[in-house]
Amino acid sequence: MSGPMALEPGGTEQDTLALRLAGTPARRDDRTLTLRLPGGGPDPEAVSRLAADLADRIGPAVHPYEVAALLEAEGLTAEQITERYGHPDLFSLATALYAQVPRTFPEPAPAADPWRPDTVRSLLRGVLFALPGLAYLLTAPLWHPGRHAAALIVAGLASWAWGQGLGHRAHLRMATGRREAARTLLTGAPLGALLATAVAAPLAPQGPVLPAVAAQSLYLAAAGVLLVMAREWLLFAGLTPLIAGAAALPWWEPGAVLRTGLPLLALLATLAGAGHALRGALAAPAAAGATRPRLLWSLPYGLFGLAAGVLVLLEGRREPYAVIALTVSMGPAEWLLYRYRGLSVAALRATATPAAFLLRSAAVLGGCLLAYLLPLLPAAHLTGADPVPLLLLAATLWTALLLQAFSVAWPPAVICLAAAAVAGAVPLLRLPPGPAALPLCCGAAATALAVYALRLLGRPARHA
Repeated sequence: MSGPMALEPGGTEQDTLALRLAGTPARRDDRTLTLRLPGGGPDPEAVSRLAADLADRIGPAVHPYEVAALLEAEGLTAEQITERYGHPDLFSLATALYAQVPRTFPEPAPAADPWRPDTVRSLLRGVLFALPGLAYLLTAPLWHPGRHAAALIVAGLASWAWGQGLGHRAHLRMATGRREAARTLLTGAPLGALLATAVAAPLAPQGPVLPAVAAQSLYLAAAGVLLVMAREWLLFAGLTPLIAGAAALPWWEPGAVLRTGLPLLALLATLAGAGHALRGALAAPAAAGATRPRLLWSLPYGLFGLAAGVLVLLEGRREPYAVIALTVSMGPAEWLLYRYRGLSVAALRATATPAAFLLRSAAVLGGCLLAYLLPLLPAAHLTGADPVPLLLLAATLWTALLLQAFSVAWPPAVICLAAAAVAGAVPLLRLPPGPAALPLCCGAAATALAVYALRLLGRPARHA
């Protein structure tokens, strides 16, 4: 009893008489008893046939024990192993099969893209960003908004900055629960509309300007709620009066009542849609132990919204139609943000070294940026705009949004604020280089953002 114990069956003590018929080996389905004399050994032909039948499952095995488990799963009994294949036990046959079949390690099935974008939704969002401009087209003959543009612009910039910060905070709360996000929007959206109206009030003379500013602020607040709650189709439905009225303008003069009533109807429908979305979210159960994120976390997103608004405004002063194309392109821009993340994950799986991933990441970044900018080139030519400032501005905005998608907020906010401050101060103070200030500032900002993005997002850890 003091000797070593064998861990596998099939030692020399089993080299005893085995039964197997003389002559040709039996087929796998042959149930006849065969006689094999001692020392006859395994049946190579039968083993080879079994190896060929199970080659696709034996090849990936990394140890004979895996083959043994496979044979057991196939229902092979000890009697069949001895009588049909001439092996003394399961492990002996598994070892022979493992040695006979070459190793093959097939690639795993490709995993689903976790960042697959919703194309229809992205395109719809781009259209929704531009559709509110139809309200100015309808109401322009009634109050000449061009002469009171300052109040609308100031209110728009305030709403844009507030909406960016509020949207980020609502998305943070969305991670806790829809009810918490809805409560944030229910408090922040009306406050933002009130703040934007109050900021622009000193610039609004008596008459219809202040109501127009208030209506614009209310719409932007309600639209922001619907976009954050992913209710784009509800927002589109609310804007149908504007679409119908603007579509009829080339053939029909709607008159003062409809020119006023259709935008007001669209505003009321958007407010009702926002209220409906918030009511549904507030009915959700409250999350236990929810903590409020710090207000400071959303500050850089608001500052970026202000800087982006100023840069777009400076471009719109010279090329208003090109800005419309830029606004619509924000939908495809969001789509490309998702594609960048999906392509980066694929690059992470396809590379084995940090240097290889950095090269592939640079190709992904350049490809996505090029895919975003190329469609804007014919849009600039169709609107008669200089494509250089438009493309540089678009590159700045998209790269900043890319960094924000990875929760990198302060660098793009600071870079865009600096670009907006310099580009805005040059025409205001009539400093050189004059009109070239905007493309120069956007070019510098886009370059700095791209270098920072490549340095940061070229690391595998950011995509793991």
